[in-house]
Amino acid sequence: MTRVISIANQKGGVGKTTTAINLSSALSHLGKKVLLVDFDSQGNATRGLNFEGTSMPLTIFDAITGQVDIRLAIQSTKEANLDLVPANLKLASLDSYLQSQGVDKPFFLLKNALQSVRENYDFIFIDCPPSLGLLSINALVASDSVLIPVQCEYFAMEAVAAILSTISKIQKDYNPNLKIEGFLLTMYEQNASLCTEVAQQVRGLFKENTFLTVIPRNISIPEASAHGEAVTTYRPTAKGSLAYFALAREVLDHVETKA
Repeated sequence: MTRVISIANQKGGVGKTTTAINLSSALSHLGKKVLLVDFDSQGNATRGLNFEGTSMPLTIFDAITGQVDIRLAIQSTKEANLDLVPANLKLASLDSYLQSQGVDKPFFLLKNALQSVRENYDFIFIDCPPSLGLLSINALVASDSVLIPVQCEYFAMEAVAAILSTISKIQKDYNPNLKIEGFLLTMYEQNASLCTEVAQQVRGLFKENTFLTVIPRNISIPEASAHGEAVTTYRPTAKGSLAYFALAREVLDHVETKA
């Protein structure tokens, strides 16, 4: 059964795109068929897999606005089991486009677009923008669950409170079956007292829903992004890579437990 998972947090710079790319890659290496949907107009997931969004003839914008079937926008990556639906700045114009077209039910666009490919994949990950607007709502409505990266820093819990409020509203109004896949501690520095405090706070509040795996600060992760590939292929034995493989196995355990 396909699992659609949004990776979301209204706060920028917490590791959403990094997690989307590397978790997708790790699961593909473990034999799972994965589709990554770049749903951020900045197109960082697109560039992170070595595609240039500005040169893409078809993107997620074309698919959700009904101009093409999403299958025509899917790009094969150099990883055998990993496909990408790219994004670019056109996605930022979605609000104005929908208003000009008088579109009803604008929160179901992504869900509807994914229907034709949902059964072709084991996992579909949606890389959400750092906001809680139309795009993120679409992603959460389309998802079975949401994975929430939490950077170990000040104000982390404020961002968590905001995304939890949004999830609650989505569950009430549009998607009652939406679950929390888990909170993921990112950019963790073992010797930093603040990281330890934030980790303890998150685990104390969300013990059952916090991944055991933590993603460390590791230079190989941004280096891999700069080279347009996942750290899991760029440097498979790096600490960051090993962490994402561990996270992938946890996600698989979650799916098998809930099956």
